[in-house]
Amino acid sequence: MAKRIGIDVGGTNVKIALVDGEGKIIYSNSVPTYAKMGYEYTVNNIKQAIKDLMKETNTNSKEIQGIGFDFPGQVDYKTGVVKLAPNIPGWVNVPIAKMIEDEFHIPTRIDNDVRCAALGELKFGAGKGCENFVCITVGTGIGSGLVINGKLVRGASNAAGEIGHIKLQMNGGPICGCGDTGCLEAFASGPSIVAMAQDYIRGGKSTKFRELAGVDNEITPYIVAKAAEEGDPVAKRIFEIVGEYIGIGLTSVINLLNPEKVIIGGGVAEAGELLLDPIRRTIKERAMVVAGNAVEIVPAQLGNSAGVIGASMLIEG
Repeated sequence: MAKRIGIDVGGTNVKIALVDGEGKIIYSNSVPTYAKMGYEYTVNNIKQAIKDLMKETNTNSKEIQGIGFDFPGQVDYKTGVVKLAPNIPGWVNVPIAKMIEDEFHIPTRIDNDVRCAALGELKFGAGKGCENFVCITVGTGIGSGLVINGKLVRGASNAAGEIGHIKLQMNGGPICGCGDTGCLEAFASGPSIVAMAQDYIRGGKSTKFRELAGVDNEITPYIVAKAAEEGDPVAKRIFEIVGEYIGIGLTSVINLLNPEKVIIGGGVAEAGELLLDPIRRTIKERAMVVAGNAVEIVPAQLGNSAGVIGASMLIEG
């Protein structure tokens, strides 16, 4: 049976998995990224993690069809170079695919983390059997992977899918991490939820999420979602607002691409129907009738494994 390695590189940890041809994880582990030590240090850790995986699973390089990486940020799929990974300092123009191929003599590919998640959902998750869908992740930022006519869309410079930077406001608005204003991501990501919650607290509102935050008073999207589930009206309204913003952003994408599904994942999306309900309602109200009636809004199925599973499939394309 075909075996491939998928590697998910994040700012804190690197997840590594041996995946079979059916998308099942045979073995998985994680190692610290130690980004502050420089990319060479992280690459050496990754090489050692691959060696450890082979040893633990009694697998040699000839039995592995390919190695795939997913990275947050800008990557060049064709050359295997990480152009810029904003959350991992020092990763600028790093030819990671060649480094790994030179070490293990196994074909190696890289891609953006959300596109890998979309590929995983296409092959084995909520997108299985779909010809056209959008997979978005809502977390610290908002990203997307696009599948059109059964194929992952990368764009002219491997930058397709930046749904978080669809403009919702012509002038002004909150500043986005990209430096512009009016971006969907600036209105509706995890930090936006926290900022809204903190505004309510500063305004003297008595809210459940302040109680749940405890003595350290650290508000997180999870705490706001928990408060909403327990009936806190302010927390519920925050998710209504965020869902409406995301729904408006998705309406433009649905009108443009006419997908069968929009698959929603990421840390904030773990709030489930709290987020999905206002997204669905907004799309129903705002999308053009034909495209709006055709699309289904569903949660992602592969969870935190989507990235490594999708990355393992990059050799297949």
